[in-house]
Amino acid sequence: MFKRIMILFSIVTAILLLIITTSYIIHQIQLSKEDQLFTPTGKMVEVNGHQMHVYIEGDGEGEGTLVFMSGGGTSSPVLDFKSLYSLLSDKYKIVVVEKAGYGFSDISDTDRDMDTILNETREALLKSGVEGPYILFPHSMSGIEALHWAQVYPNEVKAIIGLDMAVPAAYKNYAINMPLLHLSAFAANIGFTRWISGLSESDAIKYGTLTDEEKELYKVIFYRRTATKNMMNEVKHIKKNAEKVGAAGIPNVPMLLFSSNGQGTGWNGEAWNEFQKNFISKHKYGTLIKLDCSHYIHDIEYKRIANESENYIESLNR
Repeated sequence: MFKRIMILFSIVTAILLLIITTSYIIHQIQLSKEDQLFTPTGKMVEVNGHQMHVYIEGDGEGEGTLVFMSGGGTSSPVLDFKSLYSLLSDKYKIVVVEKAGYGFSDISDTDRDMDTILNETREALLKSGVEGPYILFPHSMSGIEALHWAQVYPNEVKAIIGLDMAVPAAYKNYAINMPLLHLSAFAANIGFTRWISGLSESDAIKYGTLTDEEKELYKVIFYRRTATKNMMNEVKHIKKNAEKVGAAGIPNVPMLLFSSNGQGTGWNGEAWNEFQKNFISKHKYGTLIKLDCSHYIHDIEYKRIANESENYIESLNR
């Protein structure tokens, strides 16, 4: 009986190894074929020993440069935000900084504590010739970075317009499933993500205004920038980063927060909305607008967000 079990185990192990090896080889072949498509659309600048991608659009005639900051794990920030920033770039200069491990930026070995992330973002902007003050558009996890930015460098931040951004209280009791995240990283590295139907269909692809070529490019980037080392390290640091930002208090800059229905955040809708509601209620210059859509609100309600944001920015300039 024991012999039969060992034989069965050996057969199953051999089959799994064959599947993994085959998937990895096919994945590497596909990556090689996709190399020509993986071409930066903006500037590449060296920051902290690695290359970062900075995309700039618009002539900046309106007052304030709009800086779009992606949520954790977003494969292609430049394409993810396109439906929204394309409605604003005729009046404002818009900038998307792709952090290490995201989009066209290099995957790096640098720390993912809040100060390192923020300093890399700031240096990438300055090396691209983009100076403040900035109006920050953070999505999800990058809300913590945006708040830290306004706390440490208040003269650089004119306002924060949150795209369903996370606030420090959201991470206090949040249970992070690291084993599952490591499994996701393994699946991405060996190419399993290519065989799961619809996995590469981001909300930017499903609901946004991307062209067919841009949709294809998004998928190319997705297969290279899913659960990267930098993304994983950000998650490992997020509770400590959020605690640090929360302890420093709410920065004294104008804020407009757009909130989703909670779907896709990892929290139930009521809890997610309560975090943002409690946060903004303590802010003297804060406004909250609730939207009935899932977490990637800028891919779905981009027209309304663009109109509300423009009105809000104009009110700041009056």
